[in-house]
Amino acid sequence: MAGATNAAVPTLIGSVQRALRLLEAAGAHEDGAPAKQLAREAGIPLPTAYHLLRTLTHEDYLRRDKGVFTLGDAVGRLARSGHVQMRRSTVEDSLTHWRDAIGVAVYFAVYREGEIELVAVADAPYAPAVREWADFPETGHAHAIGQCLLSRLDEDARRDHLDRHPVQQVTPYSVRDRDALLERLGSLGRMEPVVERQEYAAGTVCAAIPITAGDIAAAMAISLPAHQAARLGPAVEQLSAGVGSLMAALAFSISI
Repeated sequence: MAGATNAAVPTLIGSVQRALRLLEAAGAHEDGAPAKQLAREAGIPLPTAYHLLRTLTHEDYLRRDKGVFTLGDAVGRLARSGHVQMRRSTVEDSLTHWRDAIGVAVYFAVYREGEIELVAVADAPYAPAVREWADFPETGHAHAIGQCLLSRLDEDARRDHLDRHPVQQVTPYSVRDRDALLERLGSLGRMEPVVERQEYAAGTVCAAIPITAGDIAAAMAISLPAHQAARLGPAVEQLSAGVGSLMAALAFSISI
């Protein structure tokens, strides 16, 4: 019984605890504080505080200037990472809601820095995602997400993308060539869904709807096995009708 009790007690590293208390103390002073004050507020002997402050400064968690310590850039990077995780979790929760509500795999993607970026996917055994068998960013001309995002770009940005990622047939159903793709994209209404049938993956049909989220092109999409193609239209309508409630969450993902 004694062994079980000891096993339940976590092993705590005192030096880590003391370093964290120093960071908390430094964070409480916007204009910084000297070592003696931080040691006193953290309840740490001054010699120990000096060693820890030196280490934290070396690792960029603290910055020392004219004898006072302020939080360093590494703390900011940790905070930004936390925000990113929170935002990504919010997006994934939203996609999961619609996966369960509609019964299809749901995707969210953005066009950022000249490339197509798949941000999040919500799938399940009963709603499998499309297997990425051809490079997704390079074959944007062949899938609904890519076509939807490319349709949101201005003409110069669209042609630049296709110069870097030339149109090529991915399946026998893919768009034939660059001219055919540009004609298709030019015919789409600004908020019109894009439907693709087996152009990226044989046996799969997909649809994407454009999302207004800042100045960056974004899209949500769904996919279904080709034998369930009759469900695609109603599923797109259901997602389009509810997408307004997703906007706040999805807009977060732009900065991910």
